Amino acid sequence: MKHLAYWLPRPLFSLFLAVLWLFLMNTVSIAHILLGLVLGVAIPFITQGFWPEQARAGHPLLVLRYVRAFLWDLLCSNLVVARRILGRTRHLQPGFVLYPVELDDEFAITVLASTISLTPGTVSTHYDAAQHTLLIHVLHLEDEEVLIQQIKTRYERPLQEMFQ
Repeated sequence: MKHLAYWLPRPLFSLFLAVLWLFLMNTVSIAHILLGLVLGVAIPFITQGFWPEQARAGHPLLVLRYVRAFLWDLLCSNLVVARRILGRTRHLQPGFVLYPVELDDEFAITVLASTISLTPGTVSTHYDAAQHTLLIHVLHLEDEEVLIQQIKTRYERPLQEMFQ
């Protein structure tokens, strides 16, 4: 089993690459399936020295709860941003927020920054490791403290639970 892990260091990523290859080629043939599998095995194998150590999230239910909260926020944010952009009143108050990060795990910080960037209306622009702060651009900023508390309760605390 250890021998298989050497040749196939990221099995799910390998499968993803093989399926992605088939979607990109827009055809399913034996040649493309084999080439997709070769690429799916070769790319992670060749690049395994550049990958950080694998992050280990805690209980799967915590991960599912986080994804559920994120998907709900994604839906709600899309509707709010669409209303603000397409509505009659376009009084946007863009701004930057310096968010104090309490997370220690680098992967968890990456997930937090990615979650913020994927949510419409907010973008993570810079992480300062020395100051443990994340600079966030907000499309419409009404109350900085409310936004910070929302991010802490909706995303950062669940990530702390998952990666401790």
